[in-house]
Amino acid sequence: MKKEELEEIFKYNPELDKYINEYLNAEYNTSKNTRDSYKTDLYLLAKYYWGKNIKSLNKEEIQEYLRTQNKSSKTKARYLTSIHNFYQVLIDKNIITKNPCDEIKMPKLEKKLPDYLTIEEVNLLLDVRTSSIYDLRNKAMLEVLYATGMRISELCNLTMSNLFLEDQLVKVMGKGSKERLIPINKTAIYALEEYLKFGREQLLGSKTSEYVFISSRHTKITRQAFFKYIKKLCQEKGIKKNISPHILRHSFATHLLHHGADLRIVQELLGHADISTTQIYTHLSDEKLEKEYEKHPFMHEKSHH
Repeated sequence: MKKEELEEIFKYNPELDKYINEYLNAEYNTSKNTRDSYKTDLYLLAKYYWGKNIKSLNKEEIQEYLRTQNKSSKTKARYLTSIHNFYQVLIDKNIITKNPCDEIKMPKLEKKLPDYLTIEEVNLLLDVRTSSIYDLRNKAMLEVLYATGMRISELCNLTMSNLFLEDQLVKVMGKGSKERLIPINKTAIYALEEYLKFGREQLLGSKTSEYVFISSRHTKITRQAFFKYIKKLCQEKGIKKNISPHILRHSFATHLLHHGADLRIVQELLGHADISTTQIYTHLSDEKLEKEYEKHPFMHEKSHH
């Protein structure tokens, strides 16, 4: 949004200016992306009611705004959350007495089950020939992703000081700057050590870096570059699934739960703030999983857990 537009919006909405520039910027419990989304959502609402102070909007006006937005239920639910949070802070500061969003029903979200790989597909994906330094790096990244269930962004941000391989642990900096320790298995440790011994220094050249995984430009690898590699690898291996950056994370969670892991433990490993986020994995059709395991009764013994 243009600077002049923002100034105009803030002229009518001093409370919004204060909320965004003081409250939201000091709110470190949410990621920068979340804070930016909240800001944009509120700017759009203020733009819709141009020339009006949005602190005085009523339930009907907010419902009208949501109705006119040609967006998915998920986006509309986020809009409602952003607007609700703004009014909540105004209530806490005794600026208004009632939250107009309180009586508005959340849009119904379609629960989209994540795609995951079968154990056979995971074994196929992890079977990477390591004939170059890039192969060593990519193999280590794949093994660590599947062994820990971390996010690709967490993997790319992994630093040397966060590896505790003798204790079979890695420390991850998750969303909202929350740290967590994740156990890592011997297969992944072996791939990681091979890369650290024979690949990382060559990739760094004369540069130094705190990051574990290095790109051809001697800097830390980006999540986009690594995701592109996963997609290409799945194509080469004939895995015809809707590949997402989280496919190995989804597979990790699904396989753990199928092997009887406790939901709370999986929640901690994945770094989910809310257990309802983890629960989606329990909805993955048990029947579908059963069929996979019946088809390949010995596959789980080869699994990298």
